[in-house]
Amino acid sequence: MNDDLPGHRIRVRVRIREMTPADCRAVAEIRVGGWQNAYAGLVPQAYLDAMDVDEDAERRRAMLARTDSPVVNLIAERAGEIVGWAAYGPYRDGELRTEDAELYALYVRPGRFGGGVGSALLKACAEECATAGHDRVLLWVLKENGRARRFYEHHGFAADGTEEPFEVDGVEVPEVRYGKALGA
Repeated sequence: MNDDLPGHRIRVRVRIREMTPADCRAVAEIRVGGWQNAYAGLVPQAYLDAMDVDEDAERRRAMLARTDSPVVNLIAERAGEIVGWAAYGPYRDGELRTEDAELYALYVRPGRFGGGVGSALLKACAEECATAGHDRVLLWVLKENGRARRFYEHHGFAADGTEEPFEVDGVEVPEVRYGKALGA
């Protein structure tokens, strides 16, 4: 956004592209900042405080280096700045394999909410999943994360009644599964 002109906001276009190793530091900043922002009060604060951007960046680099990984990582850029990240791939459910896709992560840099970045990333992921032949995309969201739940519901996702505990630093935090038929 450009706020140089009083009363005028110029929307700068969001560019979506595949993540490269050079993006890992920015993605780690977004992911760690996203967890610390979105999950405060929902997961143990000690866990959030201990999150380390450098360690997360190294983990991202290692994941990208794997040539056998089915995970697709997308970056959102606005005016040359990385402002969001999403990852998707085949649905993971223990030994059960389905034809569904799963959105593993979608984060927008704190302070950049409401500008269309998350929507652009979600749309790109859904389009790529549909192109890959998936009929449906699933995702997991913390049950108490109202902001994320409203975002996904706004984009046509619905809770399907499946819940699971997610353990963070020894504390169970319930997650709910959302799904959306692609092409809908």
